[in-house]
Amino acid sequence: MARLKDLYDSQIYPALQEKYGYKSRMAIPKLEKIVVSMGVGKAIQDKKYLETAVRDMTAITGQKPLICKAKISVSNFKLREGEPIGVKVTLRGVRMFEFLDRLINLAIPRVKDFRGLSPKSFDGRGNYTVGFSEQSIFPEIDPSRIVENQGMNITFVTTANTDDESREMLRLFGMPFKN
Repeated sequence: MARLKDLYDSQIYPALQEKYGYKSRMAIPKLEKIVVSMGVGKAIQDKKYLETAVRDMTAITGQKPLICKAKISVSNFKLREGEPIGVKVTLRGVRMFEFLDRLINLAIPRVKDFRGLSPKSFDGRGNYTVGFSEQSIFPEIDPSRIVENQGMNITFVTTANTDDESREMLRLFGMPFKN
């Protein structure tokens, strides 16, 4: 839990400062927050899918998720404005580093046919998003209780100005990017 925070202070800060020549410690990029979200389109037909998503997201992140509601109505999807269609959690501080540690060391190695994370999923402002097709890669999820495999997106929001700085910081944390 505190292992990654200590690593951040003792090794990552100095490495980034040396590589990019930052004059001030405040200019060094930091990991601000991690946003974990799950779209639950099947919740339109059956509310149990949303309850399952809330249960799984709570187990994965250790925090109760926010239920996201539809902003507009879409008749083709039988979706009405205000209906719950997803869940999300914003992690900061100790919980963020705890989640990052579990993601890198436990969850990502459990992905089938894993060849590394795409280094192209940066948004141009130093934020990185990765998607997983099923929640069962996390050890907190009991595979026998899964009603439906549900995908999820994980977004790493940083204070980095460029994608290169952010990529280097995440690489130093141990993110397994493709070469």
